[in-house]
Amino acid sequence: MKALIKKSVDSPVHSFMVRELIEPQFDPTWHFHPHYQLFTVLDGNGTRFVGDNIRLFMPEDTVFLGPNIPHVWRSDHSEKNHAHGIVVYFTEDFLGKDFFEKPEMYLIKQLFANSQRGLEIIGDTRISLQKSLMELVKLSGFDSILKLLSILNDLSHSTEYKYITTPNYVNSHKISETERMQKVHEYVMQHFKEEISLSELASLICMSESAFCRYFKSRTNKTFSDFVSEVRIGYACKLLMDNKLSVTQIALESGFNTISNFNRQFKNLMGKSPLQYQKEFLSQVMF
Repeated sequence: MKALIKKSVDSPVHSFMVRELIEPQFDPTWHFHPHYQLFTVLDGNGTRFVGDNIRLFMPEDTVFLGPNIPHVWRSDHSEKNHAHGIVVYFTEDFLGKDFFEKPEMYLIKQLFANSQRGLEIIGDTRISLQKSLMELVKLSGFDSILKLLSILNDLSHSTEYKYITTPNYVNSHKISETERMQKVHEYVMQHFKEEISLSELASLICMSESAFCRYFKSRTNKTFSDFVSEVRIGYACKLLMDNKLSVTQIALESGFNTISNFNRQFKNLMGKSPLQYQKEFLSQVMF
């Protein structure tokens, strides 16, 4: 069966959909849909892909995504092997075609515009939003609609968020191309700890190396080598937070051949050295 990138999340009996997800792992299929999406992670760790952005996720990771942004939360495989989250899907017209065009809805309309780049919710807003989503999943009927509107109103008044995708990111993927990108993601996640064979990957999706490189950059707004580096550095961040290996061991475990290359690429992406990143994270945990 082909892995589709477009996901159906409509409900035949409700104006919007809210789900509590309790699974061994989150849906590993890279996909997009024409819905706004609120998602919070209650338990689980892994790598989050949103548009042209790659980051680790862990409990409390909370985002608001606009329509048609490709995304996947790819769970780590571990002995625990448990993923728990709450997701809300809705379209802009879920309360009628012109509901959010009213003057009183101006701030929420602006929130929708900002979400076109994907928003990572942070600070106290993230804490209160996660609590609200846990309440929402238990409600139904009119009470659920009131709660969702309250959540959107709170978000529209908050400045505690970070944009996820770059300013010029545009989803240029087509449904007919979805199996290709799914294969690329799967291959990289399986092989990033070793030398990536560009020829093998290009052959896997029936393209020449040069055609694949052009194709990948046009679809993701970054080079394939940058994509692989971000996956590797994301994994290195997890190992730094675990604080069980030396920086040299982490560099090799993450797929880097030399410590100097690892340090350079880590600082270029994260804005600090691996040791600085680890020190800041551990100080926050201890606090």
